[in-house]
Amino acid sequence: MRSLLFVPADSERKLAKGFASGADCLILDLEDSVASEAKQPAREHAHAFLASALRESLRPRLYVRVNGLNSGLTQADLDAVMRAPPDGILLPKSVNGASIQHLGAMLAVKEAEHDLADGVTRIMAIVTETAASIFNMATYAGASQRLEGLTWGAEDLAGCLGAETNRGAAGGYSFPYLLARTLTLFAAASAGALAIDAVHGNFRDLAGLRLECEAAKRDGFGGKMAIHLAQIEIINEIFTPSKESIAKARAIVAAFEAEPHAGVIGLNGEMLDLPHLTKARRLLAGYRES
Repeated sequence: MRSLLFVPADSERKLAKGFASGADCLILDLEDSVASEAKQPAREHAHAFLASALRESLRPRLYVRVNGLNSGLTQADLDAVMRAPPDGILLPKSVNGASIQHLGAMLAVKEAEHDLADGVTRIMAIVTETAASIFNMATYAGASQRLEGLTWGAEDLAGCLGAETNRGAAGGYSFPYLLARTLTLFAAASAGALAIDAVHGNFRDLAGLRLECEAAKRDGFGGKMAIHLAQIEIINEIFTPSKESIAKARAIVAAFEAEPHAGVIGLNGEMLDLPHLTKARRLLAGYRES
């Protein structure tokens, strides 16, 4: 998944536009973008949209961001949306691996109630929205086979810390938020999950978005969250591997397959070892033909 677009679940118009946006994943939001009094109508909108969208043969992945486990609203969210089950659930304000396990147990019950295969509903989590969560990044490894991706966020964390801003004068994130970003990348790699970069909040700043995407791809993130339709094209462009990188990855895999007992091989004048093979396989595993 290269691009993951948040859409308020209480807006039929925005849901329809999001579905046609070209995003790899649509995240129906029941949390921050929905006011308290609109939660129940938003759940019903989300269910109706899922029931219709799941019938389409060509569609994005469909996730629902539920309210956090400490909100008292998560169960009602799941009661509504699991009737027309999404591909996965995005858990906000995740504290540790136990949060994933807690949500997984709730999903197992809903899957049984609706005759769904056990474990079919995947989980992604936002893992940096509280100060306590920063100390628990290692706990996501092995937490659940449902875990598909980890992402981070800077706005709730800034509120938790009482920060004036989470960005410096030049527009880049300041150190506490760069630390949260880096730890998310490490945690995802440790857990064998997709690392997903945070949203770029200024949706009119497409040049800044491009720079963030390029930096994220360089560092190892596989995709980026989006909050506006205008961001999707750039995100998809940056996180789509080039033809040259795909060809090189295939050549590396082929070279190692031709010499299965070799720890190091030479290819086009370059010495390559097993980390190069791992990187090549990872790139090819996430690649899909356009």
